[in-house]
Amino acid sequence: MHIVIDPFHESNHDKLVDIWYRAVCHTHTFLSKDDIQFYHQIVQNGALKEVEIWVANNENNEPTGFIGLYGTKIEMLFIDPAFHKNGIGRRLIQHAEKLKGSHLQVDVNEQNDGAYAFYIQQGFVIAGRSELDGSGRPFPLLHLIKK
Repeated sequence: MHIVIDPFHESNHDKLVDIWYRAVCHTHTFLSKDDIQFYHQIVQNGALKEVEIWVANNENNEPTGFIGLYGTKIEMLFIDPAFHKNGIGRRLIQHAEKLKGSHLQVDVNEQNDGAYAFYIQQGFVIAGRSELDGSGRPFPLLHLIKK
């Protein structure tokens, strides 16, 4: 699959929010519909503007996924479920490493087995754990660092 990684453009905001929503519904099965709606409002109302966003576009220049960085921390990495298992997440992490260096960090929901396995495959290891997520909700996070 041909992928080009470009910086965020405001014109893609709604497409990225849609990718976020569909990816979360597909992978975050531990969240209730109300939980998803809570986080959806945060993403819809400005979360993408608080981080450095890089977008993976396909050969038709359509977004297939994105990564959000704050310094060396991956704050978000979401791939359109139609494009899972195509190496897009790996490519976005490699792009982040080129920009920020190899000591990336990420928090992953403990209940999200697929994401945890993905990050372990990418060379991340557990550095800690929190009982609550960044919004203070009871969804434990694993703090990972890239070795």
